[in-house]
Amino acid sequence: MGSNGLDNIRNVILLSHSGAGKTSLSEAILVTAGEITRLGKVDAGTTTSDYDPDEIKRKISINLALLPLKWQETKINLVDTPGYSDFAGEARAAIRVGEGAIIVVSAAAGVEVGTEQVWAYSEEAGLSRLIFVNKMDRENANFYRTVSELQGKFGTKCLPITLPIGAYNDFQGVVDLLTMKAYSGSPAKETGIPSSLSHQASSFREKLVEAVAETDDALLEKYLDGKEPELSELTVGLRQAAVSGKIIPILTGSALQNVGINSLLDAINSYLPSPKEREIVTADNAAAPGITASREASLAALVFKTSADPYVGKLTYFRVYSGVITSNSHVLNTTRSETERIGQLFALRGKTQEPVSQIGAGDIGAVAKLGLTGTGDTLASQTGVVKIAPATFPQPVFSMAVHPKTKADLDKLGMALSRLTEEDPTIHVHREADTHETVLSGLGDTQLEVVADKILHKFGVGVNLKTPKVPYKETITMLSKAEYKHKKQTGGHGQYGHVLLELEPLPRGSGLKFVERIKGGTIPKNYIPAVEKGINDATKEGVLIGFPVVDIKVTVYDGSFHPVDSSEICFKIAGAQALKKGLAAGQPILLEPVVNIKVTAPEDFTGDIIGDLNTKRAQVLGMNPEDGNNVIEARVPLAEVLRYVIDLKSITQARGSYKTKFSHYEEVSAQITQKLIAQRQTEKG
Repeated sequence: MGSNGLDNIRNVILLSHSGAGKTSLSEAILVTAGEITRLGKVDAGTTTSDYDPDEIKRKISINLALLPLKWQETKINLVDTPGYSDFAGEARAAIRVGEGAIIVVSAAAGVEVGTEQVWAYSEEAGLSRLIFVNKMDRENANFYRTVSELQGKFGTKCLPITLPIGAYNDFQGVVDLLTMKAYSGSPAKETGIPSSLSHQASSFREKLVEAVAETDDALLEKYLDGKEPELSELTVGLRQAAVSGKIIPILTGSALQNVGINSLLDAINSYLPSPKEREIVTADNAAAPGITASREASLAALVFKTSADPYVGKLTYFRVYSGVITSNSHVLNTTRSETERIGQLFALRGKTQEPVSQIGAGDIGAVAKLGLTGTGDTLASQTGVVKIAPATFPQPVFSMAVHPKTKADLDKLGMALSRLTEEDPTIHVHREADTHETVLSGLGDTQLEVVADKILHKFGVGVNLKTPKVPYKETITMLSKAEYKHKKQTGGHGQYGHVLLELEPLPRGSGLKFVERIKGGTIPKNYIPAVEKGINDATKEGVLIGFPVVDIKVTVYDGSFHPVDSSEICFKIAGAQALKKGLAAGQPILLEPVVNIKVTAPEDFTGDIIGDLNTKRAQVLGMNPEDGNNVIEARVPLAEVLRYVIDLKSITQARGSYKTKFSHYEEVSAQITQKLIAQRQTEKG
C-alpha cells in the first residue's frame, strides 16, 4: 500500500461477544474497500481472517488476524479478534496496539456479557470507540431496544449517527443523521428518507447535534442562539468528541447483506484517532521519558504476538510506534539487551504474506524467524534505550494434565508445548512433582482443547487431556516404632542391615526431620547416611495411596550390623522398609491442599455462588463490595475447584471471575480417604 503518513493510518480493533458477527463484518469491510472480490462465509470456512484449521472446524475466531485495507486516502489496519472469553489474550494483545475499536453488537441479542467485557478492556486501554449494531436482517432485530440497552449499560454518550431503514426481512439500508441522506442496498445507493422514518430521524439528529454542541463552546453558543451548525463544524466537533470518548457513535447495518458498511468505513476515517493522537506508553523501567510518533524519530516497535507458522517457522507481529524498521537490518531488543537480525518483513492480510521493504511509524507488520524475540519485547535502534509497555494478559484459571499417546509423542511433547506457550502468553505449563504429571493451564476448557488440536496438526504430537491429579500428601497421627532386618544369605557375601525407627507426627508445614540417636555403635556412623537416604526415598511414596509423606520426625535409635555382610545398600533397604512399617502403624492419614479463593461477580449471583461453594466443602470467610460487584472470599479444598471455571461460568452467565492461591494442607475426612483408596486400587487393577 506504499508509505503512509501518520495522519492517514487508523489501527482499529474489532471486538464483541462471540457470535455478534465480527468476522462477517471484516469480510464486508474488505469487499466494500475492494480488497477482496467476494464475501467469505464463516460456516463455509472461507473468510479471510478465520483461516486456521481449528477456526474453520469450530466456526469461531481463535487468533487475532490483521486485515489492512485502503479507504479513500487512509490505510486502516483492521484487527479481527476472538469474541470467546477463552481467547481473551488475543483481544488484549490487539487492544494494546490499537488507537480505536469497533464494538460489534447483535441487533437481535443486544448487549451480552462479552460486550461488557470488551467495553471494560477498551475503557482500561483508553481506546476511542464506535459501536456497530449488526444483524439488522435477523429475526427479532431491534435497533432501538439495543440502543436503549447500550445507553443503560454504558451511558447516554452512546448516540446513533445512523438509523436503520426497516428490520429483518424489511431491512433495506441506513439513514445518515449528519447529512440526513439515506442509503440502501449493496453497493449503497443514495435514496430519500422514507416518510415513516422522517420524524424519528429528525428527533435523533437533534439529540446528536445537541450532544456535539455541548462538547465545544463555540458550537454551543451558536446552537443556543438557534443557528444550525454547518455540516463541517458538526463533523469536526463529532470527531473531537469521539476521539476524546465524550461521544461514542453508534452505527448500524448488516454484515451478511453488506449494508451500512460504507457509513462505517467513513466513520472510521472521520471519527477514530490516528497514531499521532495517542500518547505512547513506555514501561516503568524505560530510561527515556517518552517517544514521539514520527517516521523521523529513532525506531521503537512493540512485539504483540508470536505465531508458530508451519511454513515459515516463527512469525513475529509488531507495531512500529516511531521510526522505520527495514528488511535485512539489525535492531536492538531492549527488553533482553541483545541484537536481533531482521530478515524479510511482511504485510499480512489473514494468511496472505506480502513482502515489503520497510514498515514505518504507526503501522503494523510481521517478520519471520527471529531468534530470541518474544511477545512483549521492544525492538529499537542500536542506540535505543526505550521499552514500550507490553500488553497485560489474564492469568490462567483452568488446568488439565497432558498425557502423550505414544512414546514417540512423549519425546516431541516438550518442544511442542514450549513453542505454544511462546505463541500464547495465557498458556502456562509446569511439571507437578508429586503427581508426575505435565499440567497445562489456560483460560478455559475450549482453549485447552484447541491447544491439544494445535499440538497434533502443527507438531504431529497426539495427546490426551485429563483432569489433573490432586497433589495429596500423607502423614501419621500417632507415635509409632518399627523394626526391619534385611538379611539374605547366598554363596559368598550375604546381605545384612538391621534398623529400629521411631516415628513422631509434627505440626503442619514442618516437612521431614531425620534424627540419629545411636548409642554404643550398634550401627556404625558410616551407615547412618545410607539409612537416611533409604528413609528419604521411602517418604516419596506413602502407604495409603502412594503420595509423599510429610510432617514427621524419624529417629533411628538402634539396630545391628554384620562385620562382613553389611553394606550401605543393605542399610538403605532396611531404613526404607522400617519406615513403611512405621507409617502403617502410625495411623496414617491423607492431607489435601486447600486454596484461598476470591470470587468476583455481580451482586445478583452472590447467593448462588455461596450455595455452590458450600457444596464444595468451602469455608466462606467474608464478602465485600468492589467496583459494582461482590467479592466473596473463601477457603476450599483444591480437589473441589479443579473445574470451577466451568461451574462459575454457568452460575454467573460468564460474568464472574476468580483467583486462587495455595493456603495450606489439611486432613482429609475418613469417608473421602476411603473413596480415594478404592479409586487407587481400581486404577492399579
